Parts: sequence; structure tokens; C-alpha cells
Amino acid sequence: MTSLVQSVDWLAIAPPTIAALTGLLVLVTDLFVPAGRKGLLAWLSVAGLAAASLALLLLLDGDRSTFCLTGDTAVCSYTADRFTVVIQFLVLAGALVTALLSVGPLRENRGGEAELPAGEYWFLLLSSAAGAALLPASRDLATLVIALEVASLPAFALVGLRRGDRRSAEAALKFFLSSVVATAVTLLGASFVYAATGTLHLTEIATALDDVDPALTTLAQTGVALTLVGFAFKTAAVPFHFWVPDTYIGAPLPVAAYLSVVGKAVGFTGLILVTVVAFPSYAHVWGPVMAVLAGLTMTVGNAAALRQSSTRAYSAVRLLAWSSVGQAGYLLVPIASAAYADDAAGAERAVGATVSYALMYAAVNLGAFAVASLVARSRPRNRIEDYRGLYARRPLAALALGFFLLCLAGLPPGIIGLFAKVTVFAAAVDAGLGWLAVVMAVNVVIALVYYLRWTAVLFRARVDAPQQAPVRLPLPLTGAVALTAVVAVALSGAPQLVLRFSEGVLF
Repeated sequence: MTSLVQSVDWLAIAPPTIAALTGLLVLVTDLFVPAGRKGLLAWLSVAGLAAASLALLLLLDGDRSTFCLTGDTAVCSYTADRFTVVIQFLVLAGALVTALLSVGPLRENRGGEAELPAGEYWFLLLSSAAGAALLPASRDLATLVIALEVASLPAFALVGLRRGDRRSAEAALKFFLSSVVATAVTLLGASFVYAATGTLHLTEIATALDDVDPALTTLAQTGVALTLVGFAFKTAAVPFHFWVPDTYIGAPLPVAAYLSVVGKAVGFTGLILVTVVAFPSYAHVWGPVMAVLAGLTMTVGNAAALRQSSTRAYSAVRLLAWSSVGQAGYLLVPIASAAYADDAAGAERAVGATVSYALMYAAVNLGAFAVASLVARSRPRNRIEDYRGLYARRPLAALALGFFLLCLAGLPPGIIGLFAKVTVFAAAVDAGLGWLAVVMAVNVVIALVYYLRWTAVLFRARVDAPQQAPVRLPLPLTGAVALTAVVAVALSGAPQLVLRFSEGVLF
């Protein structure tokens, strides 16, 4: 008789488990810590995220799987392979930088904004990070959707956590309603796929779709389409991008930074898993769709970012929001290219290009939000015009932000941004998507205008503003700016590190 009791590989599930347990510990500790000692919760959260990140080192010696079928141990619901480790590193490192950005703002009430409740904030951040770390290891649709919701539901609350703030409440409501619709669509698609194939495991779905019953073909095609629509929303692909600007503006800046990096990583990871792993037999359908979405997304995002007025309130955050939509278009290009690959090795190279670009984007975009958080402490309206003369006031912060913007633009000395864009461009050319490569080249030129315009503002003299006393910056915020700057400079000096790190991530 076959035993139905499974052994759990605790080492394989250690990173998301550590993050989740730390969240529970923070929630319980909050009940006993007096109001003046809430800073302890922040450092406990930072320590938990650091421990979860270090646990990834134990997974570098080979692939590990758990929660497998009792009749076929090769089919598992959780797999800690190279792809999982790379994405979990991106997610947990991004959450760790977000935690560093959050330490100061939670302690002080700046710019008339409502103060954030510490216990709830750290619990929600850790819970979302645990779900985001679980998602890349998910190898069945049920686990994938559960991980997606564990990552997303706390994010809704994080966006609306500023009590009494109308912008925050509106942003959270818009984010919640649109995301709930996307989740319902994803669940409907997953149920159709299950009905057509009789399985939820991604590799078995891929096999079943190769020889699906003709009577169920329409059902399977509808399920594939609906599942892709749900994940396209999470990536902020056009036309599912409408929630991004208002959500980023209404959310606390550290939460906006988190959504721009970790939220995107969740969406693109799910999209890679369902397209390349589960639905390769439908590549002739989703490949052209992804290519069109990529072209539309980068064009709409860059065009909207170009139109941002430098004197409008929160224009710096708006520009970063629309820039993130444009960057999502670049990230979609290699996924579309994977559909046109002749073999598994070609699809692997395409997926590696997306992962490489995501790693670069995570480092520099978090850095840009870190400097924005720094500026917001003295100029809470966060207009691009507020950055005028930043070099004279805080030269190191201005140099760091200028470098981050050049990386996003793909200009030297931001070599890592240039290499990442060349890798994505090459993926489109190798796949025969010449028209998409041309669209990308045009959009890169458009993006140069607004990135360079903001960079130039940093070094212009500001003569119309009264002299202000310097604002004392919390050490964690300064550390976040320094950390992201060091990583961006190091990767620009040795871009091959990212390219090699992301090689062979899936197959």
C-alpha cells in the first residue's frame, strides 16, 4: 500500500518560510512592545528578510523539490531550482531594501502625512514578501494562484495604510478592485485548463495540451487566454496598466518602490511559468499576443512619462510610475521571443534576458525611489522641480540618482542598463521579431528625453527657493541609497555577473 504521508524538504522551502514566520513574530511582538519601542519591529523585520536571503545560499548546490505526487515523484508542486533561487533573491533583496526605506518614515510624521502603524505595516510587508518568494517555486496552477494572492492581498492594505489620507484610500480601492477582477479571470482560466487537461501541474498541463481532446479545444484555448490576461495585469501591461499611476502616488513611497520591483517580479515570474512551462504548445497564439503587448506597453508608458510636467505635484513619482510601465514593455520582449525559439535552448536564452533585465531594473529602480524618499523628507510634494539644485544640497544623492536614471536610460556610465537593453534587443532579433526591435529602439530614444531632462535638473542652480535647514536623514535610508548605488556601480563595472547569474535559469 502506497503511503500518502509526504516528507517535507524544509531546506527547499526555507526562504519563504522564514519570511512568513518573521511576519507572525512581528505581529505577536507588536502586542507587547510599548509605543516608544516600535523601532524594534523594524529591525526584527530587516533581520528576518536578511536571514531569508541568506538561506538561498543553501540552495545553490542543486535543484530540490517537495510536495510531489505520491505516484510520480518527478511531478512536484514546489521546486527550488536555479530559476527559483534567482527570482527569490530579487524578491527578498527588494523587500529588504524596502524595509530599510521604511524605518525612518514609520517613526516620523513628515509632510502632513498620516503616520503608518508599525506592527501592521511590517506584518503586511513580510507576508507579501513570503508570497512573492513562494511564487517562483510554484509548479502547479493552484499553488501559483495562492502565492499570487498571498503576495497581492497584503499589498492592497499597504497602499491604503495611511489612515485618513484620501489619496491613499482611493489608490487602495482602485488597486483592489482591478486586481480582484484580474484574479477572478485567472481562476476562471485555470479552472478551464484543469477541465480540459485533468491536471494542475504545469509540466503535465504542457503534455496534455499537446494532445487535448478535440471537443475540449475551445475550452483549453479560452483557459489559456484568460490565465494570461490575469498575469498580464500583474505586470502592468497595456491595457491592464491603468491602476499604476494612482496607486504609486497614493501609496507610501517605500510601498510604491516595493510594487515597482517585487510586484513586477511576481507578475513576470507567473507569466514565464504559465507560458514557457505550461503552455508551450500554444506558443503560436501567445507569442504574437505578447509581442503586441510589449510594443504597446513600452510605447504608452514612455509617451505618458514624456508628458509629465516638472511642476505638477508628485510628478517625480508619476514619472517613475509611467517609466515602470515602459520598462514592463522591455521585459515582455524576451517572453514573446521565447515563443519563436527553435528549441529549449533558445527559449532558455530568451527567459534569461528577461531575468537579467529584471535584476538590473530592480537595483536601479529601488535606488531611484530611495533618493525620492530622501527628497520627500524636505519637499513632500515630490515634484521634479524640487530636485533642482540637489547636487548643491546633497551631492552624493544627486550623483546616485543621476547614475540610476542613466542606467534606466541605457546610457554610459550606466553600463548595466545598456547591456540589459542590448540583451533584450538581441532576443527580439534572434526570434525574427525585427518590427518589435525597431519599436524598442524608438522607445529607448523617447525614454532618453525624460531621463536626461530629470538628470539635468539635478545639477541646475536653484535661486528662487529660500535656504532651508538641512533635514536629518535616518541611517537606514542613507544605507539604502548607498547600497543600491554600490550594486549599480559594481554591476556596471562587471555586467557579465548578471548575465552569467541568469544563464540557464529555467531548463
